[in-house]
Amino acid sequence: MIQEDLRVKEINELFDRWRDARKDWDVAAREDIDFYLGNHFSAEELDELDSRNQSSMPMDRLYAAIEQFKAIVTSKQPKFTAVGREDSDSRLANVWKTILEYVWDKSDGNEVFKQVVHDYAVTGLGYFYAYLDRDADFGRGEVKFTYVDPFRVYVDPNSRHKYFDDASGIIVSTILTRQQLIDLYPQMSQPISEDSEKLLIDEISTFNKEEDYPDATNKTTMESFTPDNTKDKDYHIEKYRLLEHYKKVRVPYYRVVDARSGDERIMTQEQFAAMAEDRDFAAAIEKGLIDFVEVTQTRIKLTCTVGQIVLYEMICDTDIYPVIPVPNIWTNTPYPMSDVRKNKAFQRFLNKTVSLITSHAQASAGLKLLVPQGSVTDIEELERDWANPNATIEYDASFGQPHFPTPQPLSGSILSLPKMIEGYIDLNMGIYEMMQGSSDAAPRTYSATMMMENVGQRRSKSKLRDIEGSMKRLGQVVYNMARQHYRFKKTFRIVQPNNDINEFTVNSRLYDDKTNELQSIENDITVGQFDIRILGGSSLPSNKYGEFQLYMEAYQAGLIDKVEALKKTEIFDKQGVLQRTDEVSKLQSMLGQAQEQLKKLGGDLQTAQRETVSSRQRTEVEKFKSRLKEQELEYGSKNKLAANKLGNAVKLESEKLRLRSESQNRQQKSQEGNTTNE
Repeated sequence: MIQEDLRVKEINELFDRWRDARKDWDVAAREDIDFYLGNHFSAEELDELDSRNQSSMPMDRLYAAIEQFKAIVTSKQPKFTAVGREDSDSRLANVWKTILEYVWDKSDGNEVFKQVVHDYAVTGLGYFYAYLDRDADFGRGEVKFTYVDPFRVYVDPNSRHKYFDDASGIIVSTILTRQQLIDLYPQMSQPISEDSEKLLIDEISTFNKEEDYPDATNKTTMESFTPDNTKDKDYHIEKYRLLEHYKKVRVPYYRVVDARSGDERIMTQEQFAAMAEDRDFAAAIEKGLIDFVEVTQTRIKLTCTVGQIVLYEMICDTDIYPVIPVPNIWTNTPYPMSDVRKNKAFQRFLNKTVSLITSHAQASAGLKLLVPQGSVTDIEELERDWANPNATIEYDASFGQPHFPTPQPLSGSILSLPKMIEGYIDLNMGIYEMMQGSSDAAPRTYSATMMMENVGQRRSKSKLRDIEGSMKRLGQVVYNMARQHYRFKKTFRIVQPNNDINEFTVNSRLYDDKTNELQSIENDITVGQFDIRILGGSSLPSNKYGEFQLYMEAYQAGLIDKVEALKKTEIFDKQGVLQRTDEVSKLQSMLGQAQEQLKKLGGDLQTAQRETVSSRQRTEVEKFKSRLKEQELEYGSKNKLAANKLGNAVKLESEKLRLRSESQNRQQKSQEGNTTNE
């Protein structure tokens, strides 16, 4: 027989204590789930409604409000950022941003995020769980995260920190079948000893207590299936409880400092011991070239048990619990309230009000008949005839006249109650009419709509900030694990929704071609320290049209370039658009240059033409002068009288030309004056 390990005994005792402390929360959270699924009535309430012939159909406003809240908060993928501490390489911040996006993609983060927010809203508590999947990537391992059912997580009830930092420990319970246990831990199928064929798993008592998921408190009215009504469908299957116990411990580390460069490196005990075996490293320590200091740091220790067996123990590479809570309405205890629990009273009131209105409508539709006692011999026959619209009914008038009482009409205040109660639920959830797509509540102008949309999201943003606090811790845990695990060369590639590809290769070692000595490590993610943060409100919905208009105005004002403006479009082929735009710009530039060249050539042509005309004119003048000289010589040989006649003729013609010119000038001025007056 297997001897009980003291570690197993301690963990089992903690599990029993913490489970008992959480029973009240289990019952309340299970009822919250019932309300979300539409199971609003207990068996006694249903019997009472049936006895009064009232409707048992719930007017489920909670489900719609919860789903709307989930849709708003998880509308987009949240964005992580990395901020370097001190002199950390700022280039590695972008590398870590890509790594976090890679882990989110590999973990199916969007679906995990929705489930955690669902548990947060319905039960009051959701959980992220970061872990190392050692079988992924062909055995090289991948850092991933998922969600954990809140009913599987047990926390020290004395914790008062919102994220359980002060808890002495956290236990995660998992119910496994025999085959699931063997698949996860093949060593459980090994014989106990060489001379025994009895398997190790056979020495573990099967799980025979209640499972973690509590039974329903309300009767299923919506035919919904939950773990409590399906867990016992197979009565013959063997089940085992696996417990993962997380607690904080102090672990020794070594801070190794290069005295020459001042570079620091943090090493575990194992890493330091391995380096100490190197002669050069040991010699550098003796010469004082390398200094080291032993320090202790808080780390998370995981002990995994099943039955009376410790499966394994390990030190997680993080000082934050990898089981990360997402508490809703904080109660200063590990047992927060949910949005469903906060609104259950309003939902019950709404159900009763609607049931009352429905019952009154039924009573008003069926006309009542009062008859004098003794006037009817067979009441059942009268009821059958009364239901027949064409029946002829005899009665004895000597007993008196029949009476038809009319029900009193309901007041308008009662009829308006359902709308008012729904408003209270929406108000508590931070979900308003306009956020649900109601055109009645929408302003007329676009700017007013944007303003109202921003104001309406304040409650959602406030709750989202609480969720983002947990997501920031998730990012830090993923960073701690990835920094320790990804010490080999690896390329992280992310395909964006617009088909853009971001990729970084980390830990790429560059060697000297001649000496084959290591020269440098490109994108060494093991050095430096970074804080992981999350961009506030990045998962909330955004008005894409409004953002695009804003970016276009900024682009037209010259504040941003076209690349930044294209980021807010729905165009997937942004690179193609930019490439084609650049080609068009180049063609336009070439066309402009050609037009300038043509313009210059045109000017040169006009100049040449003017010069040609001037040259021709000079030639004609010279010819004219030559002819005049010849005539002067000819006329000079004649008598003086002929010369005088020629002079008089010239003067006469000149005077005629002068007079004609003056007349033309007067006519032109007269026409210009008339045009101005008109």
